[in-house]
Amino acid sequence: MSQQPARVTPGPVPPPITASDRIWTIPNVISFIRLLGVPLFLYLLLGPQHDVAAVIVLTLGGTTDWVDGYVARRMNSVSRLGELLDPFADRLYILATLLGFTLREVVPWWLTAALVLREVVLAVALLVLRRHGYGPPPVHYVGKTGTFLLLGAFPVLLLAEAVPSVHAVASPIGWALAWWALGLYWAAAVLYLAQTRAMLRADRAGAAAG
Repeated sequence: MSQQPARVTPGPVPPPITASDRIWTIPNVISFIRLLGVPLFLYLLLGPQHDVAAVIVLTLGGTTDWVDGYVARRMNSVSRLGELLDPFADRLYILATLLGFTLREVVPWWLTAALVLREVVLAVALLVLRRHGYGPPPVHYVGKTGTFLLLGAFPVLLLAEAVPSVHAVASPIGWALAWWALGLYWAAAVLYLAQTRAMLRADRAGAAAG
C-alpha cells in the first residue's frame, strides 16, 4: 500500500508592505543626507580639488545606496516620498559625478554622453506614459544593478587619478565596472521601452474595444 505524501500546511503569508505618507522616517533622513553629499562632493572635486576627500564622500554616497531601501523594508517604514527620493538621489549622484568628472577629464565625454542620453530616452518615455495616464514602469533589477556598479566605478576611477601609486590597479577595475554598468544601464532602458510599448498597445486595444 503506497503512502500518500504528507500535506504541508502553508504558513501565514506576510502582509504586503504599503507606502505611507510620512516624511520624517529614518530611510528618508538617510536619503536627505545622501542628497547633501552631492554639493559637498562637487565642491571638493572642482573647488580645492581635495580628491581623496571627494573619494570618501562619493564612496559613502554610493555604498549607502541600498541602506535606505533596506532600512525601509526592515522597519516597515516605506513611504511615498522615499520611493521618489531614493532613485532621485541615485540619478543626482550620477549626473553630478559625470559633470565633475568630465570637467576634470577623469572620464571622456562619450561616456557622459552615453549615460545622459539614456536618461533622456527614459524621460521621454515617462512623458509619453503620463500623457496616457500611466505611472513609471516598475524598477527592474537590471537597472538597479547598473546603478550599483556605476556608483562603485566612480570612486575607484577617482581614486586612480588621486593616488598615482594605485593607478595601475584601480584604473582597470574602475573601467571594468563602468563598462558593465553602461551595458546594464542600456539593457534596462531597452526593457523599460518594451514595457512602455506594451502598456501603450494595451491602452490602444482597450480604446478600440470600448
